[in-house]
Amino acid sequence: MKRILAIPIVLCLSLHSLHGQVNLKGPFKDCKINGSITIYDYKAQKWISSDIDDSNIPTLPASTFKIINTLIALESGVIQNENEIINWPGATDTLKYGYRPKIYHDISLKEAFRVSAGWAYVELAKKIGKEKYKAYLTACDYGNVDLSIDDPDFWNFGNFAISPANQIKILIGVFEETLPFKKESFGILKEMMIVEKTASFTMRAKTGWTRDGGKDTGWWIGYVEKKDNVFFFATRLIKDREVSNKNFGKCRKQITRAILKQMNVFD
Repeated sequence: MKRILAIPIVLCLSLHSLHGQVNLKGPFKDCKINGSITIYDYKAQKWISSDIDDSNIPTLPASTFKIINTLIALESGVIQNENEIINWPGATDTLKYGYRPKIYHDISLKEAFRVSAGWAYVELAKKIGKEKYKAYLTACDYGNVDLSIDDPDFWNFGNFAISPANQIKILIGVFEETLPFKKESFGILKEMMIVEKTASFTMRAKTGWTRDGGKDTGWWIGYVEKKDNVFFFATRLIKDREVSNKNFGKCRKQITRAILKQMNVFD
């Protein structure tokens, strides 16, 4: 059954776990970065946030969009499976995306997702078209569906935006397979999303980082599936591009893992 999700109660700053108090703000201070983490405890149906206001503020999704984008690409038929090859177009804008020569080659959908080869998803987006995107995104209740920018890469540039809380609702739809896509597509996506698997849990996640509007906006979203529960998370960091922080990229995961560890999610 699909859940009706809201955020009636959000525990801010700290909460109590089985082994003591969890400090939700500390890891952000350790990284010297502004941002928030939003968590949903599936079994308890409880929302947890370090900043309830930030949890509901939408921004560009950056490469976290590859989660829903993968489902749309598979569903619309522009690519058949995770092993199908996307042809390298021969050029990319290194000013917009940075210089990453290791990804400049023909690439499978699976590899494009895992190494975050943005150019590959832009090529797929050109084939999908914005009208189809609008239909799928509206059906999924994903973000503000503002695709008005004259650029196929609307998830990294422009006015398209989604909040951390909305990200988690989408992730729950992926986990429950209640979004309007085929079971086969969910299976392909879920396998591609795995970043860690142990005897006690499986973590599925995706990073994102956009440099639009003079800001660095970094994401790490996903969920940790255990035998008796699932914990969904959306961590977002934002800073002015002129402010130097060499650990910005690493802090997305560092902060998330530190807080989930305090909550005994990995036990």
